[in-house]
Amino acid sequence: MVIGTTTYKTVVGLYQPGSTHMVGDGFPVRNLFPSNDLDRAVDPFLMLDYAGPQYFPPTEHPRGVGEHPHRGFETVTILYEGVVAHRDSAGHAGVIGPGDVQWMTAGSGIVHEEMHERSWAKEGGTLHAIQLWVNLPRAHKMTAPNYQTIVKDDIPVVELDYARGHVRVIAGSYEGRRGPARTFTPIELYDVQLAAASRWELTLPEGHSVALFVLSGLLSVNGFEAAGEAELVVCGRDGSRILVESRDLSQILVMSGQPIEEPIARYGPFVMNTKAELAQAVSDYQTGKMGHLS
Repeated sequence: MVIGTTTYKTVVGLYQPGSTHMVGDGFPVRNLFPSNDLDRAVDPFLMLDYAGPQYFPPTEHPRGVGEHPHRGFETVTILYEGVVAHRDSAGHAGVIGPGDVQWMTAGSGIVHEEMHERSWAKEGGTLHAIQLWVNLPRAHKMTAPNYQTIVKDDIPVVELDYARGHVRVIAGSYEGRRGPARTFTPIELYDVQLAAASRWELTLPEGHSVALFVLSGLLSVNGFEAAGEAELVVCGRDGSRILVESRDLSQILVMSGQPIEEPIARYGPFVMNTKAELAQAVSDYQTGKMGHLS
């Protein structure tokens, strides 16, 4: 779409959750991809699970996802409500609360757990989160595992003029403010709140995959049909401009990334380039080469 001399990205589709399921006993999720068969359209992003919002009653036994492995990609957990505790076989541990982000590089292989934090579980409360899986290119799939706890206060906030809202810069940069997340390929990840009846324009790299996920509110992207809660707007790689028009107070996650464009082979918690590499990942986990939690 071209307006004057400005080229806006084409909107290729509006998607609703393709599946709904429970991850462990603590994360009720609606999956946007890969359940909608969007691998190429959202490359380098592999998965988006939208957890909650759901209230959990008080318990002495924290819910969550117990010990499980990963290899070949990164997991990114953005928490809006609740408190989640992480620990892994590489010796990393962390607790995130509202506004915080957990960025884990599985790389060559890691075993971890994600649980409702114990004191929060005892009180009970609402859990509300997004988990993304971000692919690693072949050259970095076997990199050493790593973990980044990104607390709310370390995430730059750019206030939009005329009280239109704000942009939290998790990764990449916006208006000269750079997000704290360290990434292996160019990625822009913004947590955005827009006031009702607002217009917001931004520029994202031409050639990058772009998707906008609506957590709440109602909005349109580049004049496409309105998207509401738990819906995903996917744009093409053409153009560079995005125009978001909010009808209600809205919260969205903006994802933009340079496509890796390599073969993707998946098996459960492993994402590699070939089936042989997947078989090796399974063997390495089963023989303890990825470690275990003590």
